[in-house]
Amino acid sequence: MSPVLADVLQVTALIVALALVHRPLGDYMAAVFSSGKHLRVEKWIYRAVGANPDTEMRWPAYLRGVLAFSAISVLFLYLILRIQDDLPGSLGFAAITPDQAFNTAASFVSNTNWQSYSGESSMGHVAQTTGLAVQNFVSAAVGIAVAVALVRGFARSRTGELGNFWADLVRGVVRILIPISVIAAVLLVAAGAVQNFAGIHELTTVTGQTQSISPGAVASQEAIKDLGTNGGGYFNANSAHPFENPNGFSNLLTIFLLLVIPFSLPRTFGKMVGSVRQGYAIVGAMATIWFVGVVLVTWLEFAHPGTASQLAGGAMEGKEQRFGEGASSLFAVSTTMTSTGSVNSFHDSFGGLSGGVLLLGMMLGEIAPGGVGSGLYGMLIMAVIAVFIAGLMVGRTPEYLGKKIGTREIKFAACYILVTPALVLIGTAIAMATGNGESSMTNTGAHGFSEVLYAYTSASNNNGSAFAGFGANTEFHNTALGLCMLLGRFLPMVFVLALAGSLAEQKPVPETAGTLRTEKPLFTGLLVGTIMIITGLTFFPALALGPLAEGLAA
Repeated sequence: MSPVLADVLQVTALIVALALVHRPLGDYMAAVFSSGKHLRVEKWIYRAVGANPDTEMRWPAYLRGVLAFSAISVLFLYLILRIQDDLPGSLGFAAITPDQAFNTAASFVSNTNWQSYSGESSMGHVAQTTGLAVQNFVSAAVGIAVAVALVRGFARSRTGELGNFWADLVRGVVRILIPISVIAAVLLVAAGAVQNFAGIHELTTVTGQTQSISPGAVASQEAIKDLGTNGGGYFNANSAHPFENPNGFSNLLTIFLLLVIPFSLPRTFGKMVGSVRQGYAIVGAMATIWFVGVVLVTWLEFAHPGTASQLAGGAMEGKEQRFGEGASSLFAVSTTMTSTGSVNSFHDSFGGLSGGVLLLGMMLGEIAPGGVGSGLYGMLIMAVIAVFIAGLMVGRTPEYLGKKIGTREIKFAACYILVTPALVLIGTAIAMATGNGESSMTNTGAHGFSEVLYAYTSASNNNGSAFAGFGANTEFHNTALGLCMLLGRFLPMVFVLALAGSLAEQKPVPETAGTLRTEKPLFTGLLVGTIMIITGLTFFPALALGPLAEGLAA
């Protein structure tokens, strides 16, 4: 079988699998967040934290819950990392330095999972499981909770109440993330992924050198790292490491895991607002952008432009032989268009133009399909912008799902879309102006600039992947990227919840003959066009200095 045919069949199998679970999983999640009943284990958790899950919250109270829980999570994880050498199961590893501990705590709590360390030589069992793996669950659940609160803002009228953050958080973990993760972990173990709490193994290689191998609860962390669109791997090589991702089956499974919830949440949205066709319009926009990205990167990598790749007969440098160009491209696009950040190949080794597409996937706001929860609320914000633009073109008050998009609503949406571009561009500019960016480059010229731009794009958009050549473990970058991750995660949530509260207070607007039909393919096209235009106008100058310049010079 030719490599091209194999890759076509692989993409087809993935799309079919996602389509099969879209409806049942989306309906299940809608039922989870619409139910008035609480499981016994959930009641124990509510009692332990002193929360009343039946108390409705307005958006300021909901936001306080999000921020308070996340702040405590940062402090808790920072403490674990700083005292790691005094904890059991540390495997003899030292405590993490203050700047790197801050960066790591900010990274995992913000669902970014950027890693400026090598997990197998830095983190013991307690830090990996009690610290990092726990945040993989709860940070993903926070994103789902905020998305559900925005959906309730569209679904409810004449009330500012958006549900209960603690109930949404606990249900997301207990009823959605844990059950699927258990099944996924079992499948990964069956495929050959490692799962144990053994000590470090000292082995002698074929050349007579000594190599230390640090095993651990890899399969279970691999499952939630992808399902929760987290991305922080047990090993520095992430999903390129055979202990995490042994073969083609595990590779396709992990891609499925990182896409399945983001692609199913639009169905949840449609069910909760009472129109599944609205959900189809949203998922259609997500799927269109994702599929075009997969085709572009795969084609560019198979074409292997550039002198070195042409002489080698393929763009395989930085890629695993067991996956090849096609599976590596599929994984790369899927991970950068979600907020996952896990990698099965080094993005630094992709061509200039294909690396630019990966950068663009993050610059879009990671909404195709985006992170768990964050992808849906990001796409809904863009839908509000698209409706507003359409209203201006036809000269009538914009409406979306029976809610008027007035001055207040569009200000919240505008502030949302300005946060991450400001962090990306200002962060990159400061790094380059101070010399910290240039000193961390492995390469020079356009590709070196792309390494810096990629790092701040990844951190500000809560992705976590990196151009592997970038030396991020410095005091400056640990601090600056940590701040970008926190601001890039929680500032947008402020505007999302404020918008949700504003929408929930409105009374429904009756549909008329002039109402824009937002469930039609025409609106899906308008939404995709709006996303691409806004992103292009914002980031084209920066892309022209990096990946476009490199690609055109190849």
